[in-house]
Amino acid sequence: MIRTTFKAVAAEESGPEKLARSFYSILFTEYPQSRDFFPAAMDSQRDRLVRAISYALDRLEEPNKLLPFLAQLGRDHRKYGVQSEHYQAVAHALKTAMSRFAGNEMWTDEVDRAWDEGLTLITDTMIGAAAKESTPPVWTGTVLERRMVLRNLAVVRLRLDQPIQYAAGQYVSVQVPARPRMWRYLSPSVPANANGEIEFHIRGVLGGWVSPAMVNQTNVGDQWLLGSPLGGLGIPRNTKRKMLMIGCGTGIAPLRAQLLQMAQRRTNPKVHLFVGGHHPCDLYDLRTLSKLAATNKWLTVTPVAEHDENPWWHLDSSEHEPPLPGLEPQMTGQIGKVVASFGPWADRDVQIAGSPSMVQTTKFRLMAAGTQTKNIRHDPLY
Repeated sequence: MIRTTFKAVAAEESGPEKLARSFYSILFTEYPQSRDFFPAAMDSQRDRLVRAISYALDRLEEPNKLLPFLAQLGRDHRKYGVQSEHYQAVAHALKTAMSRFAGNEMWTDEVDRAWDEGLTLITDTMIGAAAKESTPPVWTGTVLERRMVLRNLAVVRLRLDQPIQYAAGQYVSVQVPARPRMWRYLSPSVPANANGEIEFHIRGVLGGWVSPAMVNQTNVGDQWLLGSPLGGLGIPRNTKRKMLMIGCGTGIAPLRAQLLQMAQRRTNPKVHLFVGGHHPCDLYDLRTLSKLAATNKWLTVTPVAEHDENPWWHLDSSEHEPPLPGLEPQMTGQIGKVVASFGPWADRDVQIAGSPSMVQTTKFRLMAAGTQTKNIRHDPLY
């Protein structure tokens, strides 16, 4: 009933936008103090709200997936300073907005009770996880280095005020001084360590609010804020099942972190990594991957570029350098199509990391090739 009413509202023309606007209007009118938790520009926030709700509602019948995800969100939301009454306000505003758009005919007493139960499950799980957590609500990181890799891509290294425990492959929310109250999710490209050192690979999105500031306005000594770790990627220590990893652009970061951690273990399953980009220059971390592959026989790395040549603006200093050791020959094509051409990968657990469109396209191509959906993992696409 919850899913049916939500999709009925969201399926209407401009339905998601109208629902989000109504929700925030109710929330800010009835609970004006809640406005302080949100950024000044609300456009992208409205889009994320509807996608987040849809993600949760699609998994109401999969508690083994939904509840751990909600618990992570609850721990992460401590960075905002939210309390239980704020969760109740959000639930009330969402249900009120939904009932207005659904209309009396669809919004029956039974549907009303179903929404109460569903929203109670979500809010209680998040509140309970936050209450039990003993780690800090935020970590402060000092920028040690910003290194430009491409004209719109930077590697930023920080040292945290205290170490943060995250599983290699997870991601964290990050706030930078130039964009207060505007958090963005980034995946550490190195495993957690006792020194509190962390590294991010960041591409500036054209027209984006935050990522261009991260890439172009970051200076050594800047103070960044980090929230609690999120996500379910990672390779269990004792697994014997082979892995297929597919990373595109900065999506290589969470996969790279896992490979660096695995390199510290005595034994590992076979891993085949496909790393892709539009142009050869987008395969910016091949030197690191080359060293890993050359020294770890369980790892195979195949570079994939959609075009054989770099764009005109890229000065190619590696044109006459010898091929990097340990790597398979570079392939040309769209990465999802290339990987699917190898077959269904029936003996592999699959991880995909990259832009939402790349993840979806690659996932569909693998499924069409015979890969079972249950074997494919990726982070939520919102």
